[in-house]
Amino acid sequence: MNSTINMDAENRVVLNVGGIRHETYKATLKKIPATRLSRLTEALANYDPVLNEYFFDRHPGVFAQVLNYYRTGKLHYPSDVCGPLFEEELEFWGLDANQVEPCCWMTYTQHRDTQETLAVLDRLDLDTEKPSDEEIARKFGFEDDYFKGTLSWWQLMKPKLWSLFDEPYSSTAAKVIGVLSVFFICVSILSFCLKTHPDMKVPVIDRIPVRTASNTSDYVLDKSDTDAHIAFFYIECICNAWFTLEILIRFIASPNKCDFIRSSVNIIDYIATASFYIDLMLRRFASHLENADIMEFFSIIRIMRLFKLTRHSSGLKILIQTFRASAKELTLLVFFLVLGIVIFASLVYYAERIQTNPNNDFKSIPLGLWWALVTMTTVGYGDMVPKTYIGMFVGALCALAGVLTIALPVPVIVSNFAMYYSHTQARAKLPKKRRRVLPVEPTRGPRIPGPVGSGAAPALGNAAGPAAAQNRRVNAVKSNHPARDNLLGAPVPKMGLIGVTASLNPNGVGLESNPAFLMARPQCDVKNTVTPQDTKVILSQESGQCHTTMMKA
Repeated sequence: MNSTINMDAENRVVLNVGGIRHETYKATLKKIPATRLSRLTEALANYDPVLNEYFFDRHPGVFAQVLNYYRTGKLHYPSDVCGPLFEEELEFWGLDANQVEPCCWMTYTQHRDTQETLAVLDRLDLDTEKPSDEEIARKFGFEDDYFKGTLSWWQLMKPKLWSLFDEPYSSTAAKVIGVLSVFFICVSILSFCLKTHPDMKVPVIDRIPVRTASNTSDYVLDKSDTDAHIAFFYIECICNAWFTLEILIRFIASPNKCDFIRSSVNIIDYIATASFYIDLMLRRFASHLENADIMEFFSIIRIMRLFKLTRHSSGLKILIQTFRASAKELTLLVFFLVLGIVIFASLVYYAERIQTNPNNDFKSIPLGLWWALVTMTTVGYGDMVPKTYIGMFVGALCALAGVLTIALPVPVIVSNFAMYYSHTQARAKLPKKRRRVLPVEPTRGPRIPGPVGSGAAPALGNAAGPAAAQNRRVNAVKSNHPARDNLLGAPVPKMGLIGVTASLNPNGVGLESNPAFLMARPQCDVKNTVTPQDTKVILSQESGQCHTTMMKA
């Protein structure tokens, strides 16, 4: 009976994970090969021969699911653990995160969507917190000069210029520059729109020479055309002078010229500013050409300067990013709209021709495309309407199909916007400065030795305090454990009857290499050394402590 109990104890292993002890069979850990738990040996540094257990300073809650995976073959995700922490723990234990059960997969993968959202918000640069000098140096590429303390005046001035013109919330001066930029954008757009109003135009008067009845030369005034008031020209000059200065300073002070050139908002700014100067050149040198006015059409790009306001509004950035994230849904919406437009345009064309209809508005299918588009988008201008009963039935189906087609992708777009907006608000309330955790590895030193007495009995009796607290469970050493046999051959000097109390090394090495034992062993004359046969090592069964005694010759 006792041999059966001993065999069962030998087949079990104790795992101490984060202070919580788990006990299982060694065969259970062999079920999943090529993992950390399947390669446990007593030679590992985290094996404690005194407590006869393996210690891992890892998350105990996750390990409960990991051990359950070895037992049942099913890996479940604990709902009270963050996803990245669960992945780190699985990586430490050598398990594949893709083995999570389907019932927990949706809950487990939610953190990946959150991480993607946070990465997008990082690229949008929505933070209004002022970065540190080290972060600024890293951003502009002179981190080495910053640590050496050899920054030039331009390296000190360049980040300030960039913050002044590109980061409106970095300082009070930057806010003033931002307000000026928004003011000139609004004035430019307003001027571009108002100069097309008839009341804002002045007539172009031409003097035409004529011959009078008395055969004398004279001239008459003729209104040939109308042009915008000259004041709009000066307004455009002032606004574009500011835009030119702004874009030049931002380009010179930008931390990365390639990223600055490829930016979509900056490309709009290039084209809008260039269109003004091209318009000036055409008016000055090509005004006599007949098709010179067609170039004014390209000046409509100046309205696109409204997208520059995204630098001053996080809401606009989130809105644009929402449309980017919803590109698949929008593409699906356009596809179904085009499909429905073509189908219902063809149906209404033939439906209106079945019955006698002298006032038929659908002369061709291309005209029916316009009607189907207006109907499916629920606009309904009323310029084209079906007049037969079959055509009305087709029109009703077209309206219902349009409502369903447009309504289905809208919740996805709204959900994306709510997700980005909620994360942005959470980031704004999140404290920026946090306590740094140093990556210090734990040292695996020896256990605190017990007090040294004049004999074996006093040494065991006085073992109190921290040493006794640490050794309260050393009785976990098995009677047949190899560590017990290693104690019998420890050499000690010959110095009378001396008692030394020490704990076994948690790393599993012998007492000869234990620093606590070496410090506790007294110094002696080399000439008076004795052999291990003159010493006697006693292991107490009650306290689990060992002491050595030496008989005087």
